[in-house]
Amino acid sequence: MDKYNKVYNQIKHNWDLIAKPLDSMGRFEELTAKIGAIQGNLSPCLDSLALIVLCSDNGIVEEGVSQSGQEVTAICAGNIAAGKSAAGVMASLLGVDLITVDVGIACKDEIPNVINKKIRAGTRNFIKEAAMSPDECERAIQTGIELAGECSKKYDAVCIGEMGIGNTTTSAAVAAGLLRLGADEVCGRGAGLSDQGLARKRQVVDTAIKKYDLVDRSAREILEFVGGFDLAAMAGLCLGAKKYGLPVILDGAISLTAALLSEKLDSGCRNYLIPSHKSREPLTTKICGELGKDFDPVIDASMALGEGSGAVMMAGLLRTTLEVYNKALKFEASGVAQYERKLK
Repeated sequence: MDKYNKVYNQIKHNWDLIAKPLDSMGRFEELTAKIGAIQGNLSPCLDSLALIVLCSDNGIVEEGVSQSGQEVTAICAGNIAAGKSAAGVMASLLGVDLITVDVGIACKDEIPNVINKKIRAGTRNFIKEAAMSPDECERAIQTGIELAGECSKKYDAVCIGEMGIGNTTTSAAVAAGLLRLGADEVCGRGAGLSDQGLARKRQVVDTAIKKYDLVDRSAREILEFVGGFDLAAMAGLCLGAKKYGLPVILDGAISLTAALLSEKLDSGCRNYLIPSHKSREPLTTKICGELGKDFDPVIDASMALGEGSGAVMMAGLLRTTLEVYNKALKFEASGVAQYERKLK
């Protein structure tokens, strides 16, 4: 971490040389320094970006925790891959490459423009049995790590997103175990549950907490018992971020859960992950608090879209910030005396 810290601190110092009040770009100064530290580059770059959307089905939808049926995942994955979804349109606007990956969609047919990395046709209903086997969990994690390795050769950073009906329930169950919280503290309305639906979701997660004794399990066990293949692969991507020195821009609740999983599995992964937004799901605030004050997302717009939409929006803001860092007038050429930091 010596080089990481050295680059981070130098970029923070370079921000002080720009003709503006100290720290006036707020959190964006810290985040660009973090990106530069990950890249090992005093001139951080986000010119070449990809959005990786991991798609999978979740057996827990059998329990009525979602307003949509399982068949919607395959339809939406196809729309995402075609660039027609909200996140796809955002990615196209910013020139971000779109990579859609099937890690567990419950359909037999190939979906055009979707990379087939299917572990299984959806996870199992965790109320009845463990969501995945240890081998399936490992394969999903390795898929994410491999994707990070491939992308590190081509892109300056990647945004990550997901598509999978029922995955706010799997994320809530995983977060409950990792954070030792009750169902009412981590369950939100997902894509728009009614009061009755939310009550059912909380009941399901509470049952899982007790059935598997989640609060006393390891991160890996929690993932196997109640997680999803999209969540496992996303955790793998976060692990790969550290392994390959690849900045990963997170999205909302599901990717933040994956980030926490990766940190529990390999301490230090958080240093390679960039938070983007605070979603409506209550687990978001809980997880960011666990990961540290520098994980407080800068976008707070009550979004609940998923697909990596918040991550792509954040990428655009970070690119704008880097333009300031690289091109704005320095004090030495401005005719204005440089601001000095007061010693504490």
